[in-house]
Amino acid sequence: MFSGIGSIIASQGAYYAFSNSDGVGKFIVILLFFGSILTWTIMLDKGIALYRARNSSEAFIKLFRHRKSVVSCFREGERDPSPVARVYMSGVEKLLEFYAVTPEQTSAMNSTGDNPASHLTDAQMEALRTVLEREVADQIMELEQRIGLLATAVSVSPFFGLFGTVWGVMIAFCGVAAQGRAEISALAPGVSGALLTTVVGLVVAIPSLIGYNLLTITIRKITVYMDNFTEEFIARIKLEQLGLDEEA
Repeated sequence: MFSGIGSIIASQGAYYAFSNSDGVGKFIVILLFFGSILTWTIMLDKGIALYRARNSSEAFIKLFRHRKSVVSCFREGERDPSPVARVYMSGVEKLLEFYAVTPEQTSAMNSTGDNPASHLTDAQMEALRTVLEREVADQIMELEQRIGLLATAVSVSPFFGLFGTVWGVMIAFCGVAAQGRAEISALAPGVSGALLTTVVGLVVAIPSLIGYNLLTITIRKITVYMDNFTEEFIARIKLEQLGLDEEA
């Protein structure tokens, strides 16, 4: 008898279990199915976006380190959408405000090799650091958009599956009690439908957990890039001011 029931479930698979679910069980399975589509869409979209953000940030950092002046990457920074470039532009715009230099003048100076640097007070340096750190925080918020949905899917999906299983088992036993006979052939269809919700819940949760971890690792790496770039940006300005002192 057990082998016969097992062969039925194995041959029919998920469709057999789904067809033997009640309305609540089917609703949970459908809900988890669409939840799976949503999580995969988020993972693929964010994965591609973060991959590009990481690579473009690395490229911009290399470009910045090969330039003589802090403001010499202005043109490239305007066209670069990477997080590090956004941090750079926020700092440069504030820096040009302190230098009383327009972006057009900066472009002209870069083409001639001139440096618009001038002395900054301690208060101006602190204000510049604040601008950079605020932009870093804004970029982190943008990078983390929709990541919370993945964390929610990881946490909630197994509980939806468990709820569906408990509900389905309860309904199956109620059906057995109503029939007045406790046979495996009467119990198996309902139990299979109940267990399907747990399976689907895990199918949603496991990839979401893996994707969430991979995405958060990438976000953490980009965050480190931005934090380090902020310190490097400030250090370059201080070095340029030391150069002005030596020239004087």
